[in-house]
Amino acid sequence: MKVEVYADIACPWCRLGTHQFHRAVAAAGAEPDVELVHRPYQLLPDAPEEPRPLMDTVVEMFGPEQAEAMLAEMTRLGAKEGIEYRFERAIAVNTFIAHRLLWLALHEHGAEVQAALATALFDAYFRDGVNVADHTRLTELAERAGLDSGRVRDFLASEEGDAEVREQVAAARREGVTTVPRFVFENGELIVGVTSTEALRDALRKAGGR
Repeated sequence: MKVEVYADIACPWCRLGTHQFHRAVAAAGAEPDVELVHRPYQLLPDAPEEPRPLMDTVVEMFGPEQAEAMLAEMTRLGAKEGIEYRFERAIAVNTFIAHRLLWLALHEHGAEVQAALATALFDAYFRDGVNVADHTRLTELAERAGLDSGRVRDFLASEEGDAEVREQVAAARREGVTTVPRFVFENGELIVGVTSTEALRDALRKAGGR
């Protein structure tokens, strides 16, 4: 069974939702039968390519008090699920290059390697304070996920996958995707936005006819 998720590396809810999805698959005992395919979505497609502290961006968008409350709540929710958010370390940057790398992982290695890379990118962004547009750091993350470092370096230095990923991002907008994460199951069922491991497990069972 293939499940598609529209997600952005810079989306903390996407980090939480994909974590819950993998837990749901494990709880359903469906690891050999389910693959999660990441589709690109950008919350801020015009985000600058120059990195800056994420906290500065969030404060500008919501004001200091609301920003602090939002991030504290997200940190609490993450800890409850076993995810470590370190927003004070996080670096805001355009995520397009990271999406290109996920595209490469899927096309040359399959959904399992792509999912491992996506998890590594989420942790790099939200936990480790990594600039996910930096070619050297991306190459390190990709190599750990099973990609060849030489291939990745050449890929990042080229424009390969650029047009394909831009078209996928544009197609998502055309299809009305405005909230992520957005899980699309083979039976047509959708789970959009904030969810739970239990809801995802139920959707997997329905899609699998269980």
